[in-house]
Amino acid sequence: MPDHPAPLTPAALRAFAFRTLERRPSLQEALDSLGFVQADPIRAPARAQDLTLMGRVRGYRAGDLERLYPTLNAEEDMLPNYGFVTRPVQALLHPREPGETRVEREHPGLLAEVRALVEAGPEVHPREVAAAVGRGRVVNAWGGQSAATTRALDALHRRGEVRVTRRVGGVRLYGPAPHLAALRAAPLPTPERVRGAVHLLASLYGPLPEASLGYLVGLSRFGLPHLHAELRGAYRAALREELTGARVDGVRYVWPAEWDADALPTVRGVRMVGPFDPLVWDRRRFAHLHGWTYRFEAYTPAAKRQFGYYALPVFQAERAVGWANMKVEGGELGADVQFVPGVRQTAALKKGVETELERYRRFLGLDRASP
Repeated sequence: MPDHPAPLTPAALRAFAFRTLERRPSLQEALDSLGFVQADPIRAPARAQDLTLMGRVRGYRAGDLERLYPTLNAEEDMLPNYGFVTRPVQALLHPREPGETRVEREHPGLLAEVRALVEAGPEVHPREVAAAVGRGRVVNAWGGQSAATTRALDALHRRGEVRVTRRVGGVRLYGPAPHLAALRAAPLPTPERVRGAVHLLASLYGPLPEASLGYLVGLSRFGLPHLHAELRGAYRAALREELTGARVDGVRYVWPAEWDADALPTVRGVRMVGPFDPLVWDRRRFAHLHGWTYRFEAYTPAAKRQFGYYALPVFQAERAVGWANMKVEGGELGADVQFVPGVRQTAALKKGVETELERYRRFLGLDRASP
């Protein structure tokens, strides 16, 4: 793997990482640029996918992805976590062979019944499937209970036998997936699939420590469960032949060779980003480049939280200087903004925070006049 010819500093890498925050004119252009947007259902103050897109789409409002989804080149799928991908990226993931699921073992024949219901019409609501088929409940991936039919829909979706057509109130509706049936008949060559997946990860999360890219490749076994060995091989080949890098403070960073590490973006103002944003997703990179450890604590007991339920990292220029917890109550946005020790709370920083909070009000629709 060729090295970058000139030494890079942590400050340069911080600015380099902001390349993914370029604002696009349309939602489709942002999705095409990213390839994958991680999803999460928590709204604090908005879902993860909306928080990621607000910084990359001009005029984006919370809920635009869900509202416009039926018109977009976008699908719900998994790599390396659950989220939204474009169809060219989805073509890397299918056909998928995840193996037998618990719902199949506990309810033989259920998948065939659910598949027939989905294929009979343009789309179905899980409630309609449950009413038609029934079959009780099973343990879900989080240890709770889910309707067996819901788990069957999940299994069929993961296999690529059905697709998510849209969401209603956050609930996924399902329909046939003829484009994935075509991939089952004529898939892309395996080397092209695994190479494309590794390149996507390096492009979306780079520049990042080599160890972090390896971790992301490991997570991607959920998206390519039957090609895990081939994926690791593509990762090793990319390190040798397709990525470039540099050692900064003893940490090996890598990124796609076609990127120009000397053309750094100029980063100004204050930005607040979601906890699943590519800019902060890799906690190893975050701690190294910003000098403090950020944690996502939504599932941490309240008494043990250091940052809060859903803390959004706060950046001034390219440096992470603190975090914010936001909440909408009575049509107003409340925000508790905290700074790491040593940060000077200058007039420019305070003004930047207020400007960013106003941007969040517009994003959340709180700037609209009440009827």
